[in-house]
Amino acid sequence: MLDGFSGRSTGEIAMNKPVDGRITDVKTRYKGGVLKYAQMGYWRPDYEPKETDVICVFRITPQEGVDAIEAAAAVAGESSTATWTVVWTDLLTAHESYQAKAYRVDVVPGTGEGTGKEPQYFAYIAYDIILFEEGSIANMTASLIGNVFSFKPLKAGRLEDIRIPVAYVKTFKGPPTGIIVERERLDKFGRPLLGATMKPKLGLSGKNYGRVVYEGLTGGLDFTKDDENINSQPFMHWRDRFLFCMEAVNRAQANTGEIKGHYLNVTAADMEEMYARAEFAKSLGSNIVMIDLIVGWTAIQSMSNWCRKNDMILHMHRAGHGTYTRQKNHGVSFRVMAKWLRLAGVDHLHTGTAVGKLEGDPMTVQGYYNVCRETYNHQDLSRGLFFDQDWCDLKKVMPVASGGIHVGQMHQLITLFGDDVVLQFGGGTIGHPSGIQAGAIANRVGLEAMVKARNEGKDIANEGPDILRAAAKWCKPLEVALETWKDVSFNYTSTDTPDFVTTPTAS
Repeated sequence: MLDGFSGRSTGEIAMNKPVDGRITDVKTRYKGGVLKYAQMGYWRPDYEPKETDVICVFRITPQEGVDAIEAAAAVAGESSTATWTVVWTDLLTAHESYQAKAYRVDVVPGTGEGTGKEPQYFAYIAYDIILFEEGSIANMTASLIGNVFSFKPLKAGRLEDIRIPVAYVKTFKGPPTGIIVERERLDKFGRPLLGATMKPKLGLSGKNYGRVVYEGLTGGLDFTKDDENINSQPFMHWRDRFLFCMEAVNRAQANTGEIKGHYLNVTAADMEEMYARAEFAKSLGSNIVMIDLIVGWTAIQSMSNWCRKNDMILHMHRAGHGTYTRQKNHGVSFRVMAKWLRLAGVDHLHTGTAVGKLEGDPMTVQGYYNVCRETYNHQDLSRGLFFDQDWCDLKKVMPVASGGIHVGQMHQLITLFGDDVVLQFGGGTIGHPSGIQAGAIANRVGLEAMVKARNEGKDIANEGPDILRAAAKWCKPLEVALETWKDVSFNYTSTDTPDFVTTPTAS
């Protein structure tokens, strides 16, 4: 049996540098029949990835009896050029360039022998840039996640991270606005932005919906937001919502002297309708529109192009992402989704809260934020980042923290995420016992007090509750909010946690 199929642990495999197991004799290689993927050339342990290669790390769980190296080679093959049997038409191509190359397999920490958990493996696979269409996330995803996750020899598979080469990054336009220009348009600096999602998200009439927007913005929020599933239903036609929301925005701007916005969701059944709704939003003076992740990559990039041409901020609600990002052993990590969305071109992206009602380990979520906001990501395994990533000055994405957060967590949110973030308190604004405007006031005062304390050098991570209580002495809405939600937390174990932790060493 070839070394690549010996069943040795990957640690042993890595140390002994096995031969790749390729069949190099042309007559044998292209004789009709079935070969193992490693024999066809998809396992290349001596391969050194090029600067122009796309590199992926997949978490794979082979079926019982399937060798980890053969499973990795199969993923490489099925996500590039291979099929289940030998085809002589490979000879009509520069097939070695087009073959993806699995070049490294590691045991996932905490799995396999002695752990009580079935073995999982990190498979590193390199793809020549020639395999991908310029500037197309749809094409890239069709290759990388098109077939492999349904492949029978795998119990489960997950795309954990991706290194996108500079040469490919430069084929994308990225966010239409970016953090810097957005702040300049809004004239808001030195603090997180505040938002709120309308509640209830379904059922309100257009006029009552606009009233909620008005109260929130007048109370001190920077943005209000449509939720993912409010489009154009019988109880509220989209045009009515847009009209009443923009009336509310304009009145709130007049009241406060601040620039405001409402994320008008233009998600619709087809692109023609999405463009029509976006054009109407523009005609009303809106500075931002919103789409849902479920519209798909082609629609996302199309709307990004429209926003770029029309000086509009593009808000992305990641509706549906949990169907393929949440499970640790199968699907696509959200860090990969965040990279694709930055390339595709969104300005805002729901990225998790770590302290709210939705899934999110703090270190893992910080990794998502780093993907959105840094010009260069350094490898950081404790935050789930397997590779260095150069963004080539592609504009930055503003992360959005939304889902089950309230003003009592303000110190935690600012400590975790800093200033370049939208903190969205939906229920934490509209659920205030004294009313919507009071909820917005509580959030704005809590935010301003915490930023002021941080700028004065206070340790807000530890002193945060005291800072909020001190501010509440002269702000009744904040006092009521802190009392109402003082015991609310969502302390559940995250399903997507880092596989690596930083451990101190002796100096």
